[in-house]
Amino acid sequence: MSYSSKYGRRPNEYASKSSHGYIIQDGEVSDFLTKCNLPKSSKEIELPSNLCFKVDDSSLNPIKHIVAIDGGYTEVSVKKDFPSSTLTFFQFGALVFSISDLKDISEKSFIDPEDISKLNHIQRIKLALPSKNIILKSCTSFRDSFRETLFNFFAAQKDKNNYLETLKWFIFQEYLPKPADFYDLASCPSCGQGNIGLERKSIGKDFTFKCPICDKAIFLTDVFRLHEAVDEELGAGGVSGYLTTLVEQIIIVDLVRVILNTKPSLLDEILIIKDGPLAFFGQTANMHRLMRELSNFLISNHNLFLIGLEKSGAFVEHASAIADKLELGSVLPLNNDYIYHYIIPGKADPANPYARSSYYGAKIIFKSRDGKIYVATLPTSDANIILNPKKSDFHNIDIILNNIEKLKCDMYDNALFPVALANKLVSLADHPSAHILEKFAKQNIR
Repeated sequence: MSYSSKYGRRPNEYASKSSHGYIIQDGEVSDFLTKCNLPKSSKEIELPSNLCFKVDDSSLNPIKHIVAIDGGYTEVSVKKDFPSSTLTFFQFGALVFSISDLKDISEKSFIDPEDISKLNHIQRIKLALPSKNIILKSCTSFRDSFRETLFNFFAAQKDKNNYLETLKWFIFQEYLPKPADFYDLASCPSCGQGNIGLERKSIGKDFTFKCPICDKAIFLTDVFRLHEAVDEELGAGGVSGYLTTLVEQIIIVDLVRVILNTKPSLLDEILIIKDGPLAFFGQTANMHRLMRELSNFLISNHNLFLIGLEKSGAFVEHASAIADKLELGSVLPLNNDYIYHYIIPGKADPANPYARSSYYGAKIIFKSRDGKIYVATLPTSDANIILNPKKSDFHNIDIILNNIEKLKCDMYDNALFPVALANKLVSLADHPSAHILEKFAKQNIR
């Protein structure tokens, strides 16, 4: 690291302009580079013709409503002087509109603002979370402040309901005729004791448990294990992405629970679109198993139209590179060998398929009949399906992809109207949103 001029009286120390020669002449470095592999270029990719299949558009479309779910966050500095303090603002949204409203607007020569308002019906969910050196007055540590804030967010009433009720329903699989009696918590957030059994019958009215070792409160939200990645000095900035993906999918679970409790037949008419893959990451990855079991239950006993769509990353870049090799209206399911041969440098391991510990679906690349390219995840019944997924492994795939085709948006490359609109309505820009939120936080924190 070079020295910098702190007071402006002395110059900055700049890096050497000749030291790279020592690296170039080092034999061990050269030997290491010769052992490295890079992903294959588009010219080297040969699509396995036996994997691709066509989308069938002959069946009737049962979908009447679209639900698009997205979330965003921005971290702001509340105190820049040492020790610095930061706060992260999150905003999530579930955009709901009917296919008939979208169709009516598309057929009009002039769009009335009142018509557009029919497509702007969104439920916004907000969260402010301490991310570094901010402690609640009711807590004695940063970790407990983080835990309590997250718990209170889930406990907040939303339309005579709260996410803690949904989380309990999800964790203990109360949608089954015989719910689970226990959930195995990896560790107590207070004393660190491992394998704490949370008994469904012993949960308090406040959705907390007592640790059998230290007798301190365990929040129901501790099952996400986010507290394990929170550091008293470094804060919680590293879990913001994990938390965003988590809450987006809890919104899906909440929607499913409400439908099952009111009118289960609605699941035959609703397409749920999630921004990003159908997966849980980091400490929250343990949720993927429960989500797969819920998906399997819905597919077997009711119905499920669910898809996750990616807008960036290695898979999206690969899809763009092979777009010309795919036929219109075709689907390329991505199996384990293909992923490690063409997209992610590495060697495929049949005993450990790609993302088996985080995804509850398998990936596909879809080229629509108008040439748009989409990278999507659809629910699958078994983690091992990624080894060699077939069309029959993707429930309702024809209906889902036919609707995705109809929702195209020409504002951005390979964009979908509901995803683009949801992002516009909930995303938080660096300017001016972050700047305004920073001032807002400073004015209110004393």
